[in-house]
Amino acid sequence: MTTNKIEIKDLTVNYIENKRSFNALHDVSFGVGKGEFVSVIGASGCGKSTLLSVLEGLYAPAGGTVQIDGKELHGTGTERGVVFQHYSLFPWMTTRKNIEFGIKQSRHDVKRSERAKIADEFLTKVGLTGFGNKFPSQLSGGMQQRAAIARALAMNTEILLMDEPFSAIDAKNRVILQELLLKLWEGDGTEERKTVVFVTHDIDEAILLSDKIVVLTAHPGTVNEVVNVPFERPRRREELVKTDEYGKFRNRLLSLLYSDIAERIGGDEVVL
Repeated sequence: MTTNKIEIKDLTVNYIENKRSFNALHDVSFGVGKGEFVSVIGASGCGKSTLLSVLEGLYAPAGGTVQIDGKELHGTGTERGVVFQHYSLFPWMTTRKNIEFGIKQSRHDVKRSERAKIADEFLTKVGLTGFGNKFPSQLSGGMQQRAAIARALAMNTEILLMDEPFSAIDAKNRVILQELLLKLWEGDGTEERKTVVFVTHDIDEAILLSDKIVVLTAHPGTVNEVVNVPFERPRRREELVKTDEYGKFRNRLLSLLYSDIAERIGGDEVVL
């Protein structure tokens, strides 16, 4: 029996709004294997970011469990790195110091003298050579998100949680960063791949990056279906999108999303 790196079982999350309880997630269950890249998609308000916040250890569930390596999750931990939707660099630190700070928090065995060297190594990996002394305000949005990815990777955590990291970036840079993330995650085969949970509203992004995709319904957020991505790696966007198989698979995901919307508005089956 294969043990998942992350196991989510019957997860329920409630919010209190105007003194009333609001059910954000209800009985959500799925697993993420070690070294797997799993995307979570769904309509706005379906609880995607709430789910990631639970995995970060920021929210305690009202019911169900989250386990990492067979141990129940309680609070934040240095085995999890996070890349947020909005640029999360400390504005008073240089780009290099931002990355060094991440290393300091998670890799206590790394000496102070080595942090700058590691930071520069990851700045090079994300295409920011020479920008280590720049402050976040001196970088474009795309460059800031590259630096945030560099910080998360330099922390060398086993798990990477990403909450719509490219949604605030223009289309051209979004494609560039998707390709960069894919390249860094796939690596050269000498190191184990990180376990990634990636929240997105972009179906094409999810298909390109993921091993499997969790489709959530909304109000409350539940799992509609967990779908394995049938395309072999390495993937090349230009070749993949031209295939009939890609179009059929994309339409299947759209059907899952729109069937949920149709049910909520009382419509008929959606024809794509």
